[in-house]
Amino acid sequence: MKRVLISLIRFYQRHISSKTPPSCRFLPTCSVYAIEAIERFGAIRGGGLALWRILRCNPLGKPGYDPVPEKKPKKEKNKKL
Repeated sequence: MKRVLISLIRFYQRHISSKTPPSCRFLPTCSVYAIEAIERFGAIRGGGLALWRILRCNPLGKPGYDPVPEKKPKKEKNKKL
């Protein structure tokens, strides 16, 4: 599923986005953000982060640097002291 989503985003970057003027308000661009989020968090969570980012990319939002959040390390269960 991850590869399918990333392939669709790459298709968009090469064949659609490359033919239009730049319009993303953020760095990295929304498509780069989406790929990084999907690679880091997987199709479901990464796709959700990408969708939330796209919804925030509008004239009313603040532009600027907005990186993909870092993945938090998993907590060890039943850790003995």
